[in-house]
Amino acid sequence: MLARTRDIVTYRDLLRNLVVRDLKVRYRGSFVGFLWSLLNPLLLMGVYWFVFTQLLKQGKPQFHIFVFVALLPWNWCASSVLGGITSIVGNGHLIKKVYFPRELLPLSIVIANGVNFLLALPVLFLLIFLAGMHFSTYILWLPLLILTQALFLAGISFFLAALNVFFRDTQAIMEVGIQAWFFLTPIIYDAQDVLPKLAYWMYWLNPMASIISNYRIILYNNGLSFLDSRLVPAGGGPDPAFMLRTLLTSALVLVLGYLFFRSLSRRFGEEL
Repeated sequence: MLARTRDIVTYRDLLRNLVVRDLKVRYRGSFVGFLWSLLNPLLLMGVYWFVFTQLLKQGKPQFHIFVFVALLPWNWCASSVLGGITSIVGNGHLIKKVYFPRELLPLSIVIANGVNFLLALPVLFLLIFLAGMHFSTYILWLPLLILTQALFLAGISFFLAALNVFFRDTQAIMEVGIQAWFFLTPIIYDAQDVLPKLAYWMYWLNPMASIISNYRIILYNNGLSFLDSRLVPAGGGPDPAFMLRTLLTSALVLVLGYLFFRSLSRRFGEEL
């Protein structure tokens, strides 16, 4: 793995070009271009806000912030997973013609969507400010949390990209599976509202549940504690042990996904 990592570093210019290509192709011909990375979660946030506050009378304070904090990392997840699945099959013409580390293809998808996520963060920060909420020192945990999610998404993308080469139904299954995954992740609801036993298994079996919960603790809960300490008691920051466990789980997913990818990569040319 260290040798392959050095190989990826050697081809870092190619990785950068692949990321730029993914960003350009996605918004080619679009009137607003990359702004869709901002408009998409904003529009979804508006829909959920109307449904859960006007129709269902959700009592969660600042519900639009509550949803938006979770939607941004979820969009990064969903786009990376669905894009990573076809990253090898969709570039078969390159794989059969020239050598380069095949890992760069799914990795470029994750990084490109990560760039979109980072571009959308200033809009989230602006919404938090306009809502009268403030940032605490716990925001310093944010880079580590972003790294944790990147490791997890890279591992999942490696696994699904390789599997889709030999089992083309993977894409169709995941298009349905991603919707089920959405509802099994605390995006439009709070994990604390779930039965404790179910929440326990949700965190252990679904790393995205842990990741999004940490985003909420950092950006939503502590912002509310500044707005009104009765809503969320001050001092309820991220649990270092919980974040460390999530980081180690994501690193394990990365290693296992990469090993699976490497074990099948020699046969990509034959299958494609």
